[in-house]
Amino acid sequence: MKLRKAAAASAAVLALAVTATACGSGDKNDSGSSGGGSKIKIGIKYDQPGLGLQRPDGSFAGFDVDVATYVAGQLGYKPGQIEFVQTKSADRENALARGDVKFIAATYSITDERKQKVDFAGPYLLAHQDLLLKNDSKIAKGTDLNGKKLCSVTGSTSAQNIHDTIAPKASLKEYSGYSECIAALQSGAVDAVTTDDSILAGFAAQDKYKGQFKLAGLKLSNENYGIGIKKGDAALEKKINTALEKMVSDGSWQKAVEKNFGPAHYKYEQAPKIGVIVK
Repeated sequence: MKLRKAAAASAAVLALAVTATACGSGDKNDSGSSGGGSKIKIGIKYDQPGLGLQRPDGSFAGFDVDVATYVAGQLGYKPGQIEFVQTKSADRENALARGDVKFIAATYSITDERKQKVDFAGPYLLAHQDLLLKNDSKIAKGTDLNGKKLCSVTGSTSAQNIHDTIAPKASLKEYSGYSECIAALQSGAVDAVTTDDSILAGFAAQDKYKGQFKLAGLKLSNENYGIGIKKGDAALEKKINTALEKMVSDGSWQKAVEKNFGPAHYKYEQAPKIGVIVK
């Protein structure tokens, strides 16, 4: 009888051990600021050539992707542990608040308004708002957009900036993604697309659009790209800033810029200093 009870007790202990092991072995997003979990979810764009693009085979490419991968590596994650999550402009703050992603590297300009809802590490790139036009367009300056159709993406500040300060009579068209704006420009449904010059350069360099579009070359604003993190996570912000500084100092930032923007002949700015926002 005692042997049976001992055997039963041993079996119970073994079952509890197996259950505990199983509960702790599943994939999970890193829940702390120190990194090193089984995987990490990072928000990026899926439709921005040169910055954040999902290829037909499901892989990802672009400057933001390279920055995010480098930062994740410094946090203790290998490329195979990274899960890239599509994060559209209008949903970035909500994605961080919900905990859908650990951080966002998605052409996320640092603004005072956004800093009320999220925190930022960086900046890691200084871009400028510009216009993408058809090669035969007569638009030469911002005020030429009065009476024209101007396209940008829902949740982006670019089109509103022009409407409020430069061309109040421009007609604004908003779509969910930049690919739709570019298609509208190609078809003649809009006269110009506005967003950051880095984004526009990536689209203009695509094989299917080569020779059709041009950048106006206007520096209509300064866009300081930061890595968005959940409000109040000071420890993660510090770690990401350290990673970005290392990316610049070891030459990885320069290599990523040349690889992703070089083919578009994009005249990029030098790496900005962490915490310095160019107004």
